[in-house]
Amino acid sequence: MSLEKILSIAGKPGLYQLKTQTRSGLLAESLVDGKKITVSARQNVSLLSEIAIYTLTEEVPLRDVFTKISEKESGKEAISHKSSKDELEEYFFNVLPDYDEDRVYPSDIKKVLQWYNLLTKSGISDFSEATEDSSEEE
Repeated sequence: MSLEKILSIAGKPGLYQLKTQTRSGLLAESLVDGKKITVSARQNVSLLSEIAIYTLTEEVPLRDVFTKISEKESGKEAISHKSSKDELEEYFFNVLPDYDEDRVYPSDIKKVLQWYNLLTKSGISDFSEATEDSSEEE
């Protein structure tokens, strides 16, 4: 499963997998407990594949940050998002040395590490971009 189907829903803890779209919104399944919920079209929903982290030179897609964390941790979980602010910033600096400290807040770092650990616990470790079906080339 790629990040194209993983959602963050404002006001709801954890991450969700997009199951299907409905007339009034969408149906999603929690990665934490497997419960299905309906999400209104009015709710603020973000696809993880669309999120990026500010650096001093560019915006780095979240998938690339997750890949760097995975390489650093050999595919295992990262430090807890409940670690101290200084520990989180030091860890993130080791993963992404040129992140923009003025625009990437400690709360953003917490969220990235929490999401990474949640995805790893759920068995999602392929953060590469989803490729289109190659049959179109024929």
